[in-house]
Amino acid sequence: MPIFFDDTIVNQRPTHTLKEEESKHVVKVLRLQQGDPIQVINGEGYLFNCEITQASAKACELRILETIFQEPSQHYIHLALAPTKNIDRIEWLIEKAVEIGVQEISFILTKNSERKQIKLERLEKIMVSAMKQSKQLHATKLNEIVPFEAFIQEHPNGFIAHCLPTEKNTLTTEFSSKKPIIIGPEGDFNEHEIQQALQLGYTPITLGESRLRTETAALYAVIEANLTLRK
Repeated sequence: MPIFFDDTIVNQRPTHTLKEEESKHVVKVLRLQQGDPIQVINGEGYLFNCEITQASAKACELRILETIFQEPSQHYIHLALAPTKNIDRIEWLIEKAVEIGVQEISFILTKNSERKQIKLERLEKIMVSAMKQSKQLHATKLNEIVPFEAFIQEHPNGFIAHCLPTEKNTLTTEFSSKKPIIIGPEGDFNEHEIQQALQLGYTPITLGESRLRTETAALYAVIEANLTLRK
């Protein structure tokens, strides 16, 4: 059954009018008609089983037949990273991280950052698409880019992955829910940034012996964290 996203649909209402973008997809792309069943998610844990009562490309009318609520996960993964110069690689990461089940993604500006600005609107659309694909009922929180120092001060006691030859731990032995995992740019964090993080309680971690690209390291960390929380 096709799944659509609309953050304006709410519980305890018998009917709903889909937003125009999703209505157009219902009618123009999938060519669904009156009486066809669809599902709608709102990013707040709700899944609505609906029936189309009026197939309009501008405002598709629905009858809500059933409402299902999913409690938020007890596990919370917060990924923070310096965005790559090639935005396609970040878009790929967002898609995969959301499908796996990351609750929050932040972007940080470091000394060696290749990209200093990021537009969330495009990434939010990719996030929604990944939610629908994987049937994630809770939206991933995407945060604006902030300076590295500001981020670690607001979120102390996390985990920092870097390439300097120092003693490190692994996420599979150290990770705990809600503590952020920060991944640096292609040029890595500099020594001063690493020391700043350590002074604020960050644990240095290794992601294996290979030198990974930023988005590969980020996804690897997400998978390790996810597996650790589910042991």
